[in-house]
Amino acid sequence: MNKCDGESINVNNKERNHHQPDLLAQLIDTEAKIKELEQQQKQYEKQIKHMYKSNTWQKTGWLRKAYALVTGKAGRKQAAYIHYLETQLEATLEQLYATKELLSEQMVHNPGLSQYQIIDVIKEKKREGLLMDYLDKLIVHKQVLENNYNKALTYAARTFMKEQPAFRNHVYEQVLQGLKIEDIPEFMIRAGLDEESIPLVSTASYRASLNMRMRQYQWMGSLPEWSLDDKQEAYAFMDQLDIRRPWTSEHSFPLSDMPQHTQVAIKPVDGAGSRGVYLVRANDDIIDLKRANSIKSWNDLKTAMQEDLDSGWVEKDEWFMEELIFENKLEKQAASDVKFYCFYGKVGVILEIKRYPELAYCWWTADGQRIHTGKYEDELFKGQGVSKQELQLAANLSLEIPAPFIRIDFLRSEDGLVFGEFTPKPGNYDGFDQQTDQWLGDLFLEAEGRLSQDLLNGKSFEAFRRKMETTQQ
Repeated sequence: MNKCDGESINVNNKERNHHQPDLLAQLIDTEAKIKELEQQQKQYEKQIKHMYKSNTWQKTGWLRKAYALVTGKAGRKQAAYIHYLETQLEATLEQLYATKELLSEQMVHNPGLSQYQIIDVIKEKKREGLLMDYLDKLIVHKQVLENNYNKALTYAARTFMKEQPAFRNHVYEQVLQGLKIEDIPEFMIRAGLDEESIPLVSTASYRASLNMRMRQYQWMGSLPEWSLDDKQEAYAFMDQLDIRRPWTSEHSFPLSDMPQHTQVAIKPVDGAGSRGVYLVRANDDIIDLKRANSIKSWNDLKTAMQEDLDSGWVEKDEWFMEELIFENKLEKQAASDVKFYCFYGKVGVILEIKRYPELAYCWWTADGQRIHTGKYEDELFKGQGVSKQELQLAANLSLEIPAPFIRIDFLRSEDGLVFGEFTPKPGNYDGFDQQTDQWLGDLFLEAEGRLSQDLLNGKSFEAFRRKMETTQQ
């Protein structure tokens, strides 16, 4: 193949890829419209069947026959009038549809609109098969508005460039609150490096930092912390560092071959959160952790696990067992979760979770203050917190991992914390309020700086390297 042929194929592939999103959008809307039409057809068929079975229809058969006999010229006039009315109705419906479209576009821009009203608009567009076109309009409108706001805010800041530093910085700080990090102009960032600098607090974001970390993961195919997302790899790492963790079954198994043991936790190999997790305290005392239900027999347990597979809660029929950790063994109280948000040697926040008899959460700072973060606000409880030794355990462990952030999850036992798992990307990490997001964002940036300095100073991360070498063998 000559070079021209190769270029031709590349161009064709690019054109094909360029058109693919348009085809997907058409397919999404077409499928929704088909579902809507099928639903309408079922409704019409149901109404027709009901009409045919009605007493009125059956008793007026003679009248319909007589009407057919007497209709002549008058009938044709009536038919023409009906056609006129139908045409008028069609025009009115088109006008109504156009008005409805305009209203639905304006609705989302209404600041007084509630989240639930916005959700209803989106649901209706999806049901009608019009969502993709609606999304295009929303995105364009949002981009235009943001561009206009950014220009106005940036120009307002620019008018104070040559004012005295106190005035300039006051205006800059206010303008920074309305700009995303990628929209901040260079002249304002430059002001953050002067002797009389402005704090660039609003530029930090935990959410944005994790988003960028996920983009790195896409490009690189792997990152150091993601090798610990595998539970068996994480357990091997804990064994190297001599940190207590639960014993686990040597091999995974399908539901049909599940061994019958007590005082174990049964979990899916590729599980997420508490879905598909069961705490077997005894054969007749089993807790479905996700549903917070009590199960009274082994057969009922198997039924619940099969439902997890059928519903898609658990994707693969591949399970394992691990030691059931008790917070109070005498009362058969299962361990609560203690999750440390670690930023390479520093703990930002701690999340304490009680899962039974009902789900409840408690947020802590590293210095022992209970706080609100914007997450789980309706399900908070007063937890017991952590000790200085436990805090130091998590902080020191995060220093063994060459990554700016990782969440380290423990289980609280009767005699201390037991390692649970590493979480490089916590679920719903975008749910923190702005204040918490900026604070954790600063910790993320600080951690990146400390990690870079340690790497420049020759830190070898021996335990982590040994773990990686063992994995590759």
